Amino acid sequence: MADRSAPSCHLRLEWVYGYRGHQCRNNLYYTAAKEIVYFVAGVGVVYSPREHRQKFYLGHQDDIISLALHPERVLVATGQVGKEPYICVWDSYTVQTVSVLKDVHTHGIACLAFDLDGQRLVSVGLDSKNTVCVWDWRKGKLLSMAPGHTDRIFDISWDLYQPNKLVSCGVKHIKFWSLCGNSLTPKRGVFGKTGDLQTILCLACARDEVTYSGALNGDIYVWKGINLVRTIQGAHAAGIFSMNACEEGFATGGRDGCVRLWDLNFKPITVIDLRETDQGYKGLSVRSVCWRGDHILVGTQDSEIFEIVVHERNKPFLIMQGHCEGELWALAVHPTKPLAMTGSDDRSVRIWSLIDHALIARCNMEEPIRCAAVSTDGIHLALGMKDGSFTVLRVRDMTEVVHIKDRKEAIHELKYSPDGNFLAVGSNDSSVDIYGVVQRYKKVGECIGSSSFITHMDWSSDSKYLQTNDGNGKRLFYRMPSGKEVTNKEELKGIQWASWTCVSGLEVNGIWPKYSDINDINSVDANFIGQVMVTADDYGIVKLFRYPCLRKGAKFKKYLGHSAHVTNVRWSHDHQWVVSIGGADHSVFQWKFVPDRKLKDSLHIAPQESLVDSNSDESDSDQSDVPELDSEIEQETQITYRRQVYKEDLPQLKEQCKEKRKSAASKRRERAPGNSIRLHFVHGYRGYDCRSNLFYTQTGEIVYHVAAVGVVYNRQQNTQRFYLGHDDDILCLAIHPLKDYVATGQVGRDSSIHIWDTETIKPLSVLKGYHQYGVCAVDFSADGKRLASVGIDDNHTIVLWDWKKGEKLSAVRGSKDKIFVVKINPFMPDKLITVGIKHMKFWRRAGGGLIGRKGCIGALGRTDTMMCAVYGWTEEMAFSGTSTGDVCIWRDVFLIKTVKAHDGPVFSMHALEKGFVTGGKDGVVALWDDTFERCLKTYAIKRAALAPGSKGLLLEDNPSIRAISLGHGHILVGTKNGEILEVDKSGPITLLVQGHMEGEVWGLATHPHLPICATVSDDKTLRIWDLSPSHCMLAVRKLKKGGRCCCFSPDGKALAVGLNDGSFLIVNADTLEDLVSFQHRKDVISEIRFSPGAGKYLAVASCDNFVDIYNVMSSKRVGICKGASSYITHMDWDVRGKLLQVNTGAKEQLFFEAPRGKKQTIPSLEVEKIGWASWTSVLGSCCEGIWPIIGEVTDVTASCLTSDSKVLATGDDFGFVKLFRYPAKGKFGKFKRYVAHSTHVTNVRWTYDDSLLVTVGGADTSLMLWTYEVEGHRDSRQCDSEESDLDSEEDGGYDSDVTRENEINYTIKALSTNIRPMFGIKPHLQQKEPTLDERQGVVRGSRPPVSRALPQPEKLQTNNVGKKKRPIEDLILELVFGYRGKDCRNNVHYLNDGADVIYHTASVGILYNVATGSQSFYQEHNDDILCLTVNQHPKFTNIVATGQETQQICQLQLLLFMCGMQ
Repeated sequence: MADRSAPSCHLRLEWVYGYRGHQCRNNLYYTAAKEIVYFVAGVGVVYSPREHRQKFYLGHQDDIISLALHPERVLVATGQVGKEPYICVWDSYTVQTVSVLKDVHTHGIACLAFDLDGQRLVSVGLDSKNTVCVWDWRKGKLLSMAPGHTDRIFDISWDLYQPNKLVSCGVKHIKFWSLCGNSLTPKRGVFGKTGDLQTILCLACARDEVTYSGALNGDIYVWKGINLVRTIQGAHAAGIFSMNACEEGFATGGRDGCVRLWDLNFKPITVIDLRETDQGYKGLSVRSVCWRGDHILVGTQDSEIFEIVVHERNKPFLIMQGHCEGELWALAVHPTKPLAMTGSDDRSVRIWSLIDHALIARCNMEEPIRCAAVSTDGIHLALGMKDGSFTVLRVRDMTEVVHIKDRKEAIHELKYSPDGNFLAVGSNDSSVDIYGVVQRYKKVGECIGSSSFITHMDWSSDSKYLQTNDGNGKRLFYRMPSGKEVTNKEELKGIQWASWTCVSGLEVNGIWPKYSDINDINSVDANFIGQVMVTADDYGIVKLFRYPCLRKGAKFKKYLGHSAHVTNVRWSHDHQWVVSIGGADHSVFQWKFVPDRKLKDSLHIAPQESLVDSNSDESDSDQSDVPELDSEIEQETQITYRRQVYKEDLPQLKEQCKEKRKSAASKRRERAPGNSIRLHFVHGYRGYDCRSNLFYTQTGEIVYHVAAVGVVYNRQQNTQRFYLGHDDDILCLAIHPLKDYVATGQVGRDSSIHIWDTETIKPLSVLKGYHQYGVCAVDFSADGKRLASVGIDDNHTIVLWDWKKGEKLSAVRGSKDKIFVVKINPFMPDKLITVGIKHMKFWRRAGGGLIGRKGCIGALGRTDTMMCAVYGWTEEMAFSGTSTGDVCIWRDVFLIKTVKAHDGPVFSMHALEKGFVTGGKDGVVALWDDTFERCLKTYAIKRAALAPGSKGLLLEDNPSIRAISLGHGHILVGTKNGEILEVDKSGPITLLVQGHMEGEVWGLATHPHLPICATVSDDKTLRIWDLSPSHCMLAVRKLKKGGRCCCFSPDGKALAVGLNDGSFLIVNADTLEDLVSFQHRKDVISEIRFSPGAGKYLAVASCDNFVDIYNVMSSKRVGICKGASSYITHMDWDVRGKLLQVNTGAKEQLFFEAPRGKKQTIPSLEVEKIGWASWTSVLGSCCEGIWPIIGEVTDVTASCLTSDSKVLATGDDFGFVKLFRYPAKGKFGKFKRYVAHSTHVTNVRWTYDDSLLVTVGGADTSLMLWTYEVEGHRDSRQCDSEESDLDSEEDGGYDSDVTRENEINYTIKALSTNIRPMFGIKPHLQQKEPTLDERQGVVRGSRPPVSRALPQPEKLQTNNVGKKKRPIEDLILELVFGYRGKDCRNNVHYLNDGADVIYHTASVGILYNVATGSQSFYQEHNDDILCLTVNQHPKFTNIVATGQETQQICQLQLLLFMCGMQ
């Protein structure tokens, strides 16, 4: 069978022909090294004219459309298009990424500019608001953001003479921005009468608040401040696209093909008309100019770059050419020379020298060109046109040989036969015409078997056969030259093909991804000698496969650079190069082919890093030749942590139930109970799907997690303390290097990470907003300042935090497959590694992004699934444990060796000062020296080694080890089975904590007169737990099936257990040995209950809707209760043992007589009078109040009543344990609520004396004990209880004024323009004579009269230059009556030792001088001020902050201002 692995050779980008001139401007500069930087397609290019050499920046994955050069002229910023576009700042020497700025813009980044000292970068998006963002680019941090304009912005620039000022321009506007704090405020430029309001295309800032801008009509507008002061008319004959400022002055370039140089005062120096020069042509249009010293760089619309030396200005030097705008499809290579021919929709055909990297010939045709072919002798070049004709040229002088038009639709493919006698021409008319070359291209045959357009063709080596592909993916064969179709398979068997460019056929099966449209691979070319082939597809990717490539989903290496579809790809005649062409980016890429042998030398230099795995990458379908995943890992990767409803959805769900709330609020409801519970002890440890989540703290306690609880366990006193800040499953835990703080990450819609102190159990920081669904790995940096986290979203996003500030530093998409571990480099906190399913990646921080490189495995094997990783003794050493039991040793990104460490996966690894410790699925802990050369000692986790002080029993020998940690002379081990063990270095093992294994826990029973309880779970074990202070597991028994219920007999000697296969057992409660077993049902036994008193009867309920009643003494079934329409959920006996109450899944409450099982109908009033032996039911009028408002979404799964019948405890599907007063009559009773379980609480039971409440938590596998605290005993540790859903406001907790203020809605104003009832017509709407301005069509404030946007505050100060006649220049605010007291507080303060009073009213901040009675005003707000505070710090005297309501609802805009200064 053919090899499905990727080829070992690779491609290296050597040259890119072209320059992006269309739809871009100002994208061409000299760097400090006198190299030229520009971009084409998705590649940043640095070209050295001296050496005629190009370097490439490959960090983008779509078209680059904007570029800015740092003032020091080494760093370059580029912005791309795309759904989630980003900005890369990169070094033009090394072409490596320095910083990535992301997660803000959408659609694309239209322009970029650095400020004067290069610390900040401004960017403009292509979104509907053309958002303007200011970045601290080194940190990757957004400093400020504001909507730019309603229409396109074409240019933006910092004012290099005034800090914090920017200017932007675009369609019919220019705006002057000031950056104050984190707020960007624009002022529109006033055109006045000096010039027409028109589109401004480019700008440059000068001294003294002067700005020069280039307009669409070719004029230059000169601005002073925000006013237009003069125009330089006719600077260019058409739009001015580019303006570049340098020490000598300014250079401008326009659509008229001219470059003009101006001095510093914008007086003209000279004009260079490129159209008139030797290289010029009609229609040349300048898009970019850069003037440095005596050199000028010019970029044109048609993808040329000129260099002009000022004193020889009429002899521009052409340094780069490419195809113009229009799709590029035609590509052919010369059969004997290193030449490539391309033809495009720009109607030009061009010949490129692959050795000189230059254009050597160009010829313009009448029609757009769609395909090309060179004859076997290299004399003729045939071109297929879009109109259905084809032309043949002589290669040497580009003169026409023949022009033939036999078809109406485009010619998509042509090929000369190997003997040079025929030309096959395939068109979109679904046919192939054959022409005789020697007969002056006379038509000699026709192939008409296809049902769709012809896409690819190949001749056989003997020129007797032709194979074709068409748009339907059909492959057909024809006999040549007649064109007769061949269908006989025997005849086809021995054919040797002269070339292989077809996309369908057995030899190329493997190039197709598993699910893809037949047309998304545009081109293929096979290199028979090298046994590789190259493909081009619609996603901008060039791929290298082995040839032949027989099996679907073969592996490949992939190369990015083209932005959109790659239309064609060909090997050069000697297979030294691959040439690829891009459709929309109309660029030509030349790749050097590096065969296997040379690879060794080139690879170790440094793989090109990129944000997407660009340089060389394994394929998507890695499943092919990888060993089967270990069962345990496979199970883990299939766990889903998605919830239908998250706790975060509660407020929203309650909001939807508003009507219910109102009706409930009007009724008098029972108070919540006075008694409370407090979490006392938790049995369980989350090992089955977590790793490395168990540590010693500073004080020698042990910290770990289970369910939604962080646990700090004191092993000397056998007590636990709990961090209860989470509200859903915790999935990961990391400890701070000082061992005093812990970070835990949880499941959630917007999941959070909590950093908390293990001593005080108080949260220090909560990080939210970046991870969806959950956080599966966290790690602290060695200095403890940073935290890395990985999410369980589809991209497994990796985030680096400054956790104290709660600030995200960087983020990146990690991997499509699950990531298990993240580790920060202890020596360099900017570097980290992640490991996961077939994933080992080395990351380094670059601004707001992280740049990843895959581990280079080389000849040592393939990427395995990695389960754990640690850093070693130097910054470049790393170690990872694989799913096959090896430890991989890495230096930098290279694998240097592997060591066999365990049988089965290595799940955990811990680095010591001198050496390592590892733990695996084989249940062995191994100690290693510091180079993994020698295994110093191993400890097998076996029952025989358990020390006498253990708090339980080992379920099996050699349990799978999931966490290892060292400290205090011991090794701490966490197992998959939920056990925590302490291994003494001398051998004995102490079991400290244990819980159920993976699987849901439902069965729970408390003993009738001892402090013990029994649990049974889907993990197929029955366990007995001691609830006294010794807190341990007393006994365990493995069952043949999982179980869902259990019950002690009234004397406590027997224990009944219901299993999931419909059978049940009765076992001896002490020894857990069988007494008797039955099976009458096939479905799960859901509840099992002994009758009270002597325990004569046993009721057994199942999910097939029946309850069977057995006589315990005679071991016979004596009755069947029928009539339930759904599965049985709860059962209770009455005190006499004669009546059975049953709840079902359809929320029916039914009653049956025992022992026969006759159905009874009992009115609800009577039910309350009956004495029940227990109450675990959730239906009926006595417990109507336990159902929450959102009862449709969630179920109450369990309840249990205290023996004094006063307090009912419930568990529900949200993971809440609640206490209600009993009876809980009336809807939506009040309660106390406790969170510790993660999702559903499946069962709750009080102990025989009500001293403890025992709860089990379904999938979180934990058993929790809560102490019951009677009212008055109040330990005031009420922190873990919350009051009920319906808050105190409904009990009239508010004074009338407070209620009124609480109901004020500040958002209405923002949504409807008219707030106060008005009479008459507003002055600005009254009919009035049009002013002179309006008659002349000058738009004041340039706002359209009708707008859906909210009215902007009318600015009254318009110092318009052209209005000298008016005597009144301005209005000045003199006095304000009023103070805002109706809905504000603490908003009057003394300043300056009582000399002044500061307060606010309307949108004005007022400073009132007590002595003089005068007022001064702060007027920068544009809406009501709602709050005010004064900075009390002596360093910041007279600083005031005020917050306003704005048109963006609920967004407070804070403005700091100095009092006494306007």
